[in-house]
Amino acid sequence: LIVVARTRAADGMDLYRDETFEADSLGNLPPQAEVLAKTESLAKGLDALRSAPITEPYNGPAILSGRASAVFFHEVLGHRLEGQRQRGDEEGQTFTKLPGKPILPSFLSVADDPTLASFDGHPLSGHYIFDDEGQPAQRVQLVDDGVLKTFLMSRLPIAGFDQSNGHGRAESGKMPTGRQGNLIVTSTKAVPDAELREMLKAEAKKQGKAYGLYFEDISSGFAVTTRRSPQAFQVIPLVVYRVYVDGRPDELVRGVSIVGTPQ
Repeated sequence: LIVVARTRAADGMDLYRDETFEADSLGNLPPQAEVLAKTESLAKGLDALRSAPITEPYNGPAILSGRASAVFFHEVLGHRLEGQRQRGDEEGQTFTKLPGKPILPSFLSVADDPTLASFDGHPLSGHYIFDDEGQPAQRVQLVDDGVLKTFLMSRLPIAGFDQSNGHGRAESGKMPTGRQGNLIVTSTKAVPDAELREMLKAEAKKQGKAYGLYFEDISSGFAVTTRRSPQAFQVIPLVVYRVYVDGRPDELVRGVSIVGTPQ
């Protein structure tokens, strides 16, 4: 169930918010009262965006919420760890030569586990029992304590990795390739939200910035991995706040997109 709301600010900027309710059966959808409450909250948030100031280009510290960081990891890291992205001169091959080497901070690990049907009581859309080549789904440890271990493999071999690990997926009419199922990022280093906000302010102050950014919600993104195109990614935020170092209240802003390169 997807609820989409759109509006246009006085200066002509098109704005939208969406709320998605996913379930593996009708019985697992939220009650109507919860759907209505979230829809009303979505509408109020969109109304606030209409009068929010437009942000300027910014290079500085930021916090991504759990929902926002999920999209970020999917686009920036997940796609570039798919096996076929390491194959052929047309691919950028960002991580092809880096197995056994650190690609993330040592407190982060990344696994892809399509065998998980649910997480914290929420059904997962990335769950499957067999992939599209008939291989059993497997949990694959991609990054362990920051060190790259392997790639998401279909039955299409690449140098140094000649076996499927149950991630051969295909869209209609296409050949199966290594794809993400449920990408799970874990951390051995965690701090409470309030402390994280203070760390954001301290880092912004250290860099001479008036504020840091907090990304509360993100709609989607895309990553370009082919060699003939710029090796870049873009993530489209929906709700972004300035967190001021001088203690002013957070300020909702609009017109933000996240752009960058994978390394």
